[in-house]
Amino acid sequence: MGNALALNPQRIAPAAWLLVGLRVAAMFALLFACLPFYYLWRLLGLSRLWPRVFLAGLGWIAGARVTVKGRHMPNALLLANHVSWLDIPAIARATGTAFVGHDGLTKVPLIRHLSSMNDTVFVARHDKGSVAQQVELVRTAIAETGALTIFPEGTTSDGVTLLPFKSSLLSAADPLPDGVAVQPVYLDYEEVPDIAWVGDEHGVDNFVRILARVKPLRLTVHFLAPLEGAELANRKTIAAAAQAAIERAMAY
Repeated sequence: MGNALALNPQRIAPAAWLLVGLRVAAMFALLFACLPFYYLWRLLGLSRLWPRVFLAGLGWIAGARVTVKGRHMPNALLLANHVSWLDIPAIARATGTAFVGHDGLTKVPLIRHLSSMNDTVFVARHDKGSVAQQVELVRTAIAETGALTIFPEGTTSDGVTLLPFKSSLLSAADPLPDGVAVQPVYLDYEEVPDIAWVGDEHGVDNFVRILARVKPLRLTVHFLAPLEGAELANRKTIAAAAQAAIERAMAY
């Protein structure tokens, strides 16, 4: 994932900055429109509808046009390839899923707050002492939301090939809770080179570059067959089987 220190405005055409500004304004308007309903639903103990509405709207404002193929399983751990920040709005739109994120995200107050509103499970990857607590958080998130998504590559890739799936990122789901399915998800962007967040590109640079596009971003979310049998033996077999399933889907 890119880590340059500053936005590179030279990559954005001057006229495109108007579109970027309009889209950012629309995103904030959507956020402020959803917040009162989110807290009202929470107060009344109703379903967690509004994070899904917000994330779906966020992707649409950014230009994402999502097609879904296949059916996502209820009470599922979803393992997806990771290409862009748009992956999150796309999968949330299709499933209402919560996500597993690394605890470094908690250092950014706005992202921490918005992620918490969507029941994000923050995993301390290097804190072995917290694994038991993280396992319980995973079980709770799946029970309350019906789905939890992990990006086992651990970072974004170019969308053409997969980075190795890290079984360590599945430690919070090992052992797998009873009644939970594991389902690979393939995110297939029509124009991968223009979307992928790779190399030294700063996150803000990537965000602005995508918002500056006039052409829609077409993405197909493929829900693949859930893993079964020996594939579910442990986190290493789960990671290997999920990666193999997505690689087969990418080959078509």
